[in-house]
Amino acid sequence: MLVFWKEKLVILAVPKTGTTALAKALGSSADIIINDPPELKHAPLYRYNRFFRPMFEKACKQEHMDVMAIMREPVSWLGSWYRYRQRGFLDGKPTSTRGISFDEFVQAYLSDDRPPFANVGSQAKFLEPRPNGTQVSHLFRYEAPARMLAFLSERLGREISLDQVNVSSQADLTLSAETRTRLQTVHSADFSLYESLNDPI
Repeated sequence: MLVFWKEKLVILAVPKTGTTALAKALGSSADIIINDPPELKHAPLYRYNRFFRPMFEKACKQEHMDVMAIMREPVSWLGSWYRYRQRGFLDGKPTSTRGISFDEFVQAYLSDDRPPFANVGSQAKFLEPRPNGTQVSHLFRYEAPARMLAFLSERLGREISLDQVNVSSQADLTLSAETRTRLQTVHSADFSLYESLNDPI
C-alpha cells in the first residue's frame, strides 16, 4: 500500500498486479509505504476501510482519500499465482504448485475446500465496495498500463515509468474448456468487474 498525503491518494496493492514495480517506482515519493507484513502490504479494501480510513479521517483530519487499484484479467491473475508458486523456495511446502498442472491448480481453486497452494482469494472480493460507501475510485486494467500511468503522472505531477520486477518463469497455462467455463461461472464477479473496465472507473 502506498499513501500520498497531499495528493489525497491511496494505492492498494492487489497481489499479482505489478504493485511491486509500482512501489519501486513511487516509494521514494510516497508519504507512507507499507511493505510488511503481507496482510497490511496487500490490505484489501475492507481492511483499508476498517483500519486505515478511520486513522486518516479521525486522527489525521483527512476527510477524503481517493483509492486506486489495478486489476488483472482473472485467468492471467491465476496464472501469475500458479507460476509464482512454482518457484524453488516453495518446494516441499503446502503452497507449492510444483508438479501440478495449471488446469489442476484452477480446479483446486474452484473446490469448496481449497488446498493451501490454491488458496489465493479473489480480486473482486479484494476490491468489493463497503456498506459505508468506501470504494475504489480509480480502477485500471493491468494489461493496459498507459491509462494508469497517465493518471498517476497527472495526479503526482511527474512522469512515471515502470521496470519489470518479481517476474516468474514461464509455464503452460492451458485450461480445458470445461474448467474455463466453470471458472467463469463460479467467479463471474471477477470477470464482470474486469470487463467493466473498458473505460476507467
